[in-house]
Amino acid sequence: MSTRRTTARRRPALAAAAAALLLAGCSGGTGGEGGGDGGPGTAPAQARGSAVSAERCAQNEAAGTITYLTGYQFQASASILDPVAAEALGYFDAVCLDVELQPGSGETAQNAQLVAAGTAQVSSIAGASDVLVNVDNGVDVTAVALFGHVPVATLLTRPDVTDLSQLEGTVLGHKGALPVTIDAMLRSAGVDVASIEQVQVGYDPSVLVRGQVRSLTAYKSNEPLTLRALGEEVVEWNPEDYAVPGSMATTIVTPAFLAEHPTAVQDFLRAQLRAFAHCEEHAAECVGYAAERSQAGYDTEHNEQVWTTEAQLVRGSQPAGQPLGAIDVATVRTEAQFLLDAGRIAAVPDLDALVDEDVVAGLYSGGELVWPVP
Repeated sequence: MSTRRTTARRRPALAAAAAALLLAGCSGGTGGEGGGDGGPGTAPAQARGSAVSAERCAQNEAAGTITYLTGYQFQASASILDPVAAEALGYFDAVCLDVELQPGSGETAQNAQLVAAGTAQVSSIAGASDVLVNVDNGVDVTAVALFGHVPVATLLTRPDVTDLSQLEGTVLGHKGALPVTIDAMLRSAGVDVASIEQVQVGYDPSVLVRGQVRSLTAYKSNEPLTLRALGEEVVEWNPEDYAVPGSMATTIVTPAFLAEHPTAVQDFLRAQLRAFAHCEEHAAECVGYAAERSQAGYDTEHNEQVWTTEAQLVRGSQPAGQPLGAIDVATVRTEAQFLLDAGRIAAVPDLDALVDEDVVAGLYSGGELVWPVP
């Protein structure tokens, strides 16, 4: 694979003539302090371009409408709720970005393919492993941010299962395929995975408590919360407890879009990171913004728990000395080697071509997110 990484130091600037044509439509300024202390729909308006210079506003507007594809609908997950809140709070407008939020289906391969095809410009995808697998399959995307450095997948059982070996000869339910981290955990525990009958069961976790399956793949921030809210006792078997690497909430773009519109990618993430911090303090408000975009029946109480759980996973797994959203290349390399050993990828790719760790790093000064942009 050839190197296609482009850093801010090496990216070409927009032509001066093109920038000049756009300056008239942009407003400069250095304001843009975020508000949003009220409920949904009551956040103070952000003046267009209030967090960037007129020149940077022109560069960002040159990107046109940026379609952001969420990982799964408007669930209050990391890398979903924060862009939703960034839009509602006016943070995207403050950096002169026109963002259209589109709900994803939960299929990570589909998200990557839509970004590679240019149907979406930016997308959330589950983790670095998903990026690695898609790139190995020839999908041309680059990871520019990564929020959680821990697997989000877990395996649920009833309390009577006290050792993973008890799952041999039983039925395991999954959502379409056994996650590689769960497969690795079982093998690490000495389980004969071939003896387990695997069935696709969808997203209803009650199949576990009804006895239809003996174990169930799940997300730490979703099914365990649902079952415990129903008064059901379940046990979570987590891959990281078996030294299985993983990550969650990764942001991808195409290398071409990053090269052509570097400031737009930078400021999209800048607004998203600012919103993430806001939502940590104002969970109910931010979930309200997601509820407004969703169909009837959106469970705000459950989604507040989803957000709180994932925000804790993100912060709790953040490598020492690294800012929120930073890609830790060493851990991505560990995931790549893990996937190679598991037979999920044909080779460890050129990580300079797979990730651009400089995008997020350039958004901080002294460990603090730079806002507004000087």
